[in-house]
Amino acid sequence: MNTMIGAILQVSPVVAYLLITALVFAEDALFIGFILPGETAAILGGVLASQQRLDLWLITVLVVLAAILGDTVGYEVGRHFGPRILQLRLLRKRQQKLENARELLARRGGMAVFLGRFTAFFRAVMPALAGLSRMPYRRFLLFNAAGGAIWGTAVVLLGYFAGNAYLSLAKSFGHITTFTILGIVIAGAITWHIQKQRRHRKDQHHPAAAKDPAKESIQLDSRP
Repeated sequence: MNTMIGAILQVSPVVAYLLITALVFAEDALFIGFILPGETAAILGGVLASQQRLDLWLITVLVVLAAILGDTVGYEVGRHFGPRILQLRLLRKRQQKLENARELLARRGGMAVFLGRFTAFFRAVMPALAGLSRMPYRRFLLFNAAGGAIWGTAVVLLGYFAGNAYLSLAKSFGHITTFTILGIVIAGAITWHIQKQRRHRKDQHHPAAAKDPAKESIQLDSRP
């Protein structure tokens, strides 16, 4: 991850455009989102735009188009290869999350495609699951395009404003102090995320206690 970030920040603008677009596209089309999240690349694109190294409008358009086209390829992969994609080694290790994605798709349909765009794991697998479930492509494209446009614009702007904020802080406090502040914020966010994942795993291993039979009896007796 650090190698990817360093590469994007150091290369020429043309190469940066190509790298960011390719990573966002491949996240959904080739399931590499488990390893290299396209969201990180899109945010870095916004950061580079804040430094005047990339055009904000162009990187935003490229990220949105890459997201929509990547999802479309993922949809076709699911539609043509069917259940075989569920046997991929990357997915076999994540069966619980995969089941959650399938349940969401079954319950929410097209809206699951839209919402899935905003969660890393769902973003990588939801297009293929939609194709696997034979969702009509027009319906898929509608929700895919809406999610891709909102997500792509939001993450690029997040990087853009974060980059501007960093430059403003650096001018006032210096680079060392600003790096320290950002390090504390990032460390806190990582700690929060790890604790959240631990709580989630604990809840899965310790399901809620069975319902009280006495309460169930009272509810049954109270029915007309």
